[in-house]
Amino acid sequence: MNFVAIPTVTMSSVEIAELTEKRHDHVMRDIKVMLEDLGEDLPKFGDMYSDAYGRDQKCYILPRDLTETLLLGYSAPLRRKVLARLRQLEGFMADPAAALNDPATLRLILLQNVEKVIALEAEVGELRPVREALQRISAADGSLCITEAAKALQLRPKDLFQWLRQNGWIYRRAGSSYDLGYQSKTTAGLLEHKVTTVLRTDGSEKISEQVRVTTKGLTKLASLITPAARRVA
Repeated sequence: MNFVAIPTVTMSSVEIAELTEKRHDHVMRDIKVMLEDLGEDLPKFGDMYSDAYGRDQKCYILPRDLTETLLLGYSAPLRRKVLARLRQLEGFMADPAAALNDPATLRLILLQNVEKVIALEAEVGELRPVREALQRISAADGSLCITEAAKALQLRPKDLFQWLRQNGWIYRRAGSSYDLGYQSKTTAGLLEHKVTTVLRTDGSEKISEQVRVTTKGLTKLASLITPAARRVA
């Protein structure tokens, strides 16, 4: 015989606060004390919701048994309101179409979908700078000097130099006038060194070395630096 799993009725601390007309932070405090007394794992019941200003806030999601346990500390009228809502939710699970006739449930469904849309818009916003940077990189050919790489990433050259030094990409030996790439970055194909021989007016040769950013390195930098720079801006 096959058994059909029945969904568990849950209630958020936000809805409990609305039904009992208590402050949400007070309900959160009561839940925290209860879960600690019961030896429950608090993060297991943690969740997030968007407040009236679109900010992410913490909340708890409780199954029916823990919701009823929480209500033991509340007055009889408040317990009655929450238990009536739990029974209503159980009825909606048995007959999903009935939820369409309940304003409170419709409002909850609407809020959940709005939160999903906001989250998706935020994700798209985070990915857009990376996409734009990769489009610029696709036009780059070969390797670039750090100044050229900064231009491709739409950064000031001094900011890119500073970031590369602080994050273990380049360094400068004492007494040297040029930068070198760390071995790990050149081995990974993110940086390369270009050696140039210049003939002086007196006939002697001068050898200069320049660290350059490869296309692979530029792609990596775009994913690491550009989103952070946009968030700061």
